[in-house]
Amino acid sequence: MKKRKFLKSLAFLGFSSSSLFSAKASEIKSISDIDYEAVDFWDQIRAAYKLKPDYINLENGYYCFLPEETLENYIKHLREVNYQASNYMRTVQWENKAKSVAMLAELIGASPEQVILTRNTTESIDLIISGYPWKDGDEAIVSNQDYGSLLNMFELAERRFGIKVRRIDIPMHPENDAEIVSVYEKAITPKTKLMMVPHIVNITGHILPVRKIADMAHSHGVEIMLDGAHAVGHFDFNISDLDCDYYGSSLHKWLSVPLGCGMLYVKKGKSQQIRPLLAPYELDQKTLLNLNHTGTHAVSTDLSVIDAINFLNKMGSQRKDERLRYIQRYWSDQVRELPGINVNTPKEPHRSCAIANVGLDAMSPADMAKTLMEKYQIFTVGINGAGGVNGCRITPNVYTSEAEMDQFVQALKEMSGNA
Repeated sequence: MKKRKFLKSLAFLGFSSSSLFSAKASEIKSISDIDYEAVDFWDQIRAAYKLKPDYINLENGYYCFLPEETLENYIKHLREVNYQASNYMRTVQWENKAKSVAMLAELIGASPEQVILTRNTTESIDLIISGYPWKDGDEAIVSNQDYGSLLNMFELAERRFGIKVRRIDIPMHPENDAEIVSVYEKAITPKTKLMMVPHIVNITGHILPVRKIADMAHSHGVEIMLDGAHAVGHFDFNISDLDCDYYGSSLHKWLSVPLGCGMLYVKKGKSQQIRPLLAPYELDQKTLLNLNHTGTHAVSTDLSVIDAINFLNKMGSQRKDERLRYIQRYWSDQVRELPGINVNTPKEPHRSCAIANVGLDAMSPADMAKTLMEKYQIFTVGINGAGGVNGCRITPNVYTSEAEMDQFVQALKEMSGNA
């Protein structure tokens, strides 16, 4: 690449940008200027977001909206792509996407050739399910707490390829890791080829011992695919430590990339056995890019991956992890033992992070979510019986304050008769 083009692409990616946001009501700061030793550190982080004042948002699980700094960079990318038009698309599009992939790979502990950008977890995992080298009579294992559309994709695979899908129930409050591993192991037969396991259960926030499950699966000759929709940017992990074969995630969730961005990880040597869903420009490529063709897409979103990772790195991924675990335990520990309240997330601190689920004996999840919004101005989502889970999924974020969680706890106490 010529020097001028290279420097232009770096500027375009925002490496020289000085995006600003209001860190306090009376002043404007870049996140780089935040006082990391200040007692009001999380108040300063909160000021990085433009919060809707109508309600307390406890439904970050669907989509974690962007901090203002990332949003402004995203708008710059939109304008620049629009300005350069086809010239950008025919010159540095792929080089810049590769930069985003490289930075993402570094974040999760993978090599760039093991990672591609997709539009979401569903696309990532569906690419594997639909392209897997199934033979009539093969078997797969999933859980009843898995994401609904992914279960539907396995049902389509049953219809198309003549496979059999076995479903297990994940223990909601396991005694130990061995109990979870055993449930999956008991479902394995000599015909089992692939096992899909949630890294973190989307409806309860239960973080599974996926490395132990992977070791068990591999000992039986079974490949493992992890649904990490809610994992990347949420809690600290290194994907190489998980020893999974396939991994999908949605970056517009906890990493706060703009809507429509996900990732697929495939262990080295595994991608060539997966048939591409859409034909790439060049057939039969020997790399993961063979699965990555979707036609013309929103390249501005690809560029924003770097901005989102920069924001996370400046905040500190471990510090974010600790804050999210704290804010979830802050509210859940206050109500876990109260009569009529059911916390559907394991009690042990290492088994959850920001996401938890809580239900009420006296109210259906749908009515609970409606009451929280209409009476208390708290936005959540009801989970009505999926995988045996009945309650509202509660997903605070780094901008969520203890005072807001106090309001939520008070609402639960009043709704359950514990006020």
